[in-house]
Amino acid sequence: MDTSFERNKTGKDEWLTPPELIRALGKFDLDPCSPVKRPWDTATKHFTLLDNGLTKPWTGRVWCNPPYGNETNLWLDKCVAHGNCIALTFARTETKMFFEQVWSKADAVLFLKGRIRFYHSNGTQGDSAGAPSVLIAYGIKNAEILEKSKLNGKFIWVKKWDKLTLL
Repeated sequence: MDTSFERNKTGKDEWLTPPELIRALGKFDLDPCSPVKRPWDTATKHFTLLDNGLTKPWTGRVWCNPPYGNETNLWLDKCVAHGNCIALTFARTETKMFFEQVWSKADAVLFLKGRIRFYHSNGTQGDSAGAPSVLIAYGIKNAEILEKSKLNGKFIWVKKWDKLTLL
């Protein structure tokens, strides 16, 4: 079975976020990239491939583990526009996407230590991902949640905030 997540020969686009990652980040109102079949919920409301979450309005706190590939930047654009989101992508820090949607627009990032293992829709764990992963926070509250999450990795504020202006 090919589970490289890089050049996936199976053509599979649906990989589930490890449940312990979701638990560490708290409750989400919406997952616009949810697999059609999932053994656990990642949010209160889910949009699947059948719904096309890019075309739907997003509300509340959003969890976004988008399809990895040429359209990831479209999902991050929507995360930026919504402003209340944590996204999970590969840590491709040198890419145009990262410079345009993360380095210039995110509030914080958490580079996860090691490579995470995504799950199949039947609930079984796959092999290690083909690249390191990063959690991207859009919105100050999401950045603070990342910082306090106790997930193993390196947290970095992307935007500098004047705490007095937030009161």
